[in-house]
Amino acid sequence: MQEENKNKFPLIGEKAPSFKAQTTMGEINFPEDKAGKWVVLFSHPADFTPVCTTEFLGFQDLKEEFDKINTDLLGYSVDGIHSHIEWVRNIKKNFNVDIEFPIIAGPEVAQKYGMIHSVDSTVTVRAVFVINPEGIISAVIYYPLSNGRDIKEILRLVKALQKTYNDKVATPESWPKNARFESDVIIPPASSIEDAKKNEENQEYKCYDWYICTKKDN
Repeated sequence: MQEENKNKFPLIGEKAPSFKAQTTMGEINFPEDKAGKWVVLFSHPADFTPVCTTEFLGFQDLKEEFDKINTDLLGYSVDGIHSHIEWVRNIKKNFNVDIEFPIIAGPEVAQKYGMIHSVDSTVTVRAVFVINPEGIISAVIYYPLSNGRDIKEILRLVKALQKTYNDKVATPESWPKNARFESDVIIPPASSIEDAKKNEENQEYKCYDWYICTKKDN
């Protein structure tokens, strides 16, 4: 029998794997401790590395914006808790910035979330998991070690996911700043001829064809 792939990661629509771990802000029991919250769980390869430092500064710069949309940040690498603590102190010393979100320590999360992509490495790639208030994986993004993430894009993605979750609509490319549709949202495509006709007759919708109708964002 083929050996099970230890790097398998949870898929969109699946329950986020649970874990209990030490963080720079105390123990976390996930997802129970984050019930009712959106969560951005993101991994970085290692503490005291240049690209990771820029990312943590970027996440901290936008933390208030994530807070406003009921979203908690959870950083992670396989480094130990003492390394995490010293790195946070080092960032404060060099950039005068306090990292005000937890950084998870230990190997368990990497194994459960498939964050290690090389068979001969213990370094985590730059993974991002967006998890909804019900503990379901809503989005998964992976970046290589060499390139930092766009934190503003992650914030935009969470806002788009929340719009879909709350209003049962889809969002166009670059929403809410699409060059053609601006902040309009996309209603679910018709699943019957009758539904297509109803959509075309709905005064709140702008239908370009039977399969693509938009409406103003509420």
